[in-house]
Amino acid sequence: MFALFDAAVRAGYHVLTSVISVLSPLAGSLAGAAAIVAVTIALRVALLPLSYYAVRGQAAQARLLPQLAELQRKYKNQPERLRREMTAVQQREGASLFSGLLPLLAQWPFFSVLYRLFLLPVISGHPNALLSEQLLGVPLGSRWLAGPSPFSTHGAVFLGLFALLALVSWAAVRLARRFAAAPGATRATRPAGAASAGAPTAAQPGGAVGWLTRVLPYLTIVIAAFVPLAAGLYLLTTIAWTAAERTVLMRRIQARQQPRLAAA
Repeated sequence: MFALFDAAVRAGYHVLTSVISVLSPLAGSLAGAAAIVAVTIALRVALLPLSYYAVRGQAAQARLLPQLAELQRKYKNQPERLRREMTAVQQREGASLFSGLLPLLAQWPFFSVLYRLFLLPVISGHPNALLSEQLLGVPLGSRWLAGPSPFSTHGAVFLGLFALLALVSWAAVRLARRFAAAPGATRATRPAGAASAGAPTAAQPGGAVGWLTRVLPYLTIVIAAFVPLAAGLYLLTTIAWTAAERTVLMRRIQARQQPRLAAA
């Protein structure tokens, strides 16, 4: 298993260094950073079908969770009836609570291989050439906490990275809340009686899931403070892509759901 993973890392490293060689005449000293962005986007495009099924599964979970919560409240003393009703709801929606999990797990090995390329100082017994590339004069293998003062070029590049990460994380959270508040999503994710009760549910912005959705994207800023600049640039690229990708996919999914919601 580990040998297969190491082989994938070596193959990915060969692809990455080849991309740097291709981009060097055009990007010059920025070839390494450009290669990180290009390879990350290429991988995300290749995995787009899995991303679609993951987002579709998450939308199905958003519809299921409040309905199942209402059934648990209604039939909490009738376990057999509760099981039948929950099964019926999942069959009617054509989804389960784990609908989006498998596509996400299928993507994980690819992202893990790519991420390790930006962390490992040595690959196949040789120094990782990517980490010797530079971004605005700062080596991609450097770390924020191991560098000079924040007022140096080193510190300024990292602070700029943190600012961009904060911006794209804010945009991702804002987009997620916008889709959650969309008319179709509101109908699908609000359990009966929730509005009158005045209390947020797990699937609503004030609930536990809503809180995690707001907080988790910003944890990448903390991670970027401890990893090499190359890994931070990868995080910035993949978060920005994820926000844009999710926007497009959710719009398509909600557009397909509108006739069904109107009929309901």
